[in-house]
Amino acid sequence: MDKHNKSSSDPQRVDDDRWLEVVRQHVSSLRFGVVQIVVHDSHVTQIERTERVRFDKPHSGKL
Repeated sequence: MDKHNKSSSDPQRVDDDRWLEVVRQHVSSLRFGVVQIVVHDSHVTQIERTERVRFDKPHSGKL
């Protein structure tokens, strides 16, 4: 079977769907941040999420 034409019953295809859903969940729950996908040998092996908390600067006129 050609690796570019995988059927939906292929185990790798199921894994593809799982990591994609994890990425969707991380992106939808972030306000500010980064979702990074790590790939080894054409396979997603890790997903990293970095969230930032931002605060408005007070406008007191002082530095």
